[in-house]
Amino acid sequence: MRLGILGYGNLGRGVEKAVKNNPDCELTAIFTRRQPDTIKPNSNAKVVSVNDIEQYKDKIDVLIICGGSATDLPEQTPKYAKMFNVVDSFDTHAKIPEHFNNVDKSAKLSGKLGIISTGWDPGLFSLNRLYANAILPDGKDYTFWGKGVSQGHSDAIRRIEGVADAKQYTIPVETALNEVRSGKNPELTTRQKHTRECYVVLKVGADPKKVEKEIVNMPNYFADYDTTVHFISQEELNKNHSGIPHGGFVLRCGKTSENVKHIIEYSLKLDSNPEFTSSVLVAYARAVYKLNKEGKTGCITVFDVAPAYLSAKSNEELRKTLL
Repeated sequence: MRLGILGYGNLGRGVEKAVKNNPDCELTAIFTRRQPDTIKPNSNAKVVSVNDIEQYKDKIDVLIICGGSATDLPEQTPKYAKMFNVVDSFDTHAKIPEHFNNVDKSAKLSGKLGIISTGWDPGLFSLNRLYANAILPDGKDYTFWGKGVSQGHSDAIRRIEGVADAKQYTIPVETALNEVRSGKNPELTTRQKHTRECYVVLKVGADPKKVEKEIVNMPNYFADYDTTVHFISQEELNKNHSGIPHGGFVLRCGKTSENVKHIIEYSLKLDSNPEFTSSVLVAYARAVYKLNKEGKTGCITVFDVAPAYLSAKSNEELRKTLL
């Protein structure tokens, strides 16, 4: 399977590493908006200007789009679905239906297949919510993220005028998490489940009050949370916030009969959010490749992919080793 990467930030570099762990994949090209000669890849992949991407229509089986959800993916994924099978990690939950429709329209016109919103949430956590709902229809869902760095939220802050750099941490409220684990089925608002903490480096001359106001009132990202903004130097950010850990929990509390309760919990603890997300993207790129070869076109999500399509193993191997 010949893969291409669009974008060579944290996620793009993670995909490059993930390809090395999958012998059935090869990285053909890295496409960038920067000058190609300024990028030194950690592989033998060719670095190509995004302006020349159309020349690779017949040289790449799946294009993994590694931009941010705030402004990149809404424009890039539908655009490149006209040329390639595509995979993205669009994570603005409220806008997924709109993004799906845009990609579906483009991909159907070209006979290509796109899968959006892969990763771990949306993605693996979405699957676990679906499984738990199907098994325990009489129950409640709870999702907690962190403590960890959110790439999408950090990217959204960095796009604010006056911001030079930023990291954002999502932090579960421990009392709320413990209430859920105890089986109490509490009613929790968005604000009661998480807090958000932002570490921001300002550009020279930027107004901190204006930047803080724009952060805390940003819809879909910070407006519904108690958000704390810290303004620090670039040196402090590099020293104390260079890692990108993350993780979280998906729980469903339900009952199958009177006074018979069950709790399903799925959790992740990640040393590197982008490296793990990238590994999910590569697995779903494999599924897109297989499904498109079978004639599937348009847009799909993780809900539409049977687990066997993610694996490099044959169905016979899967039944023998994992079932």
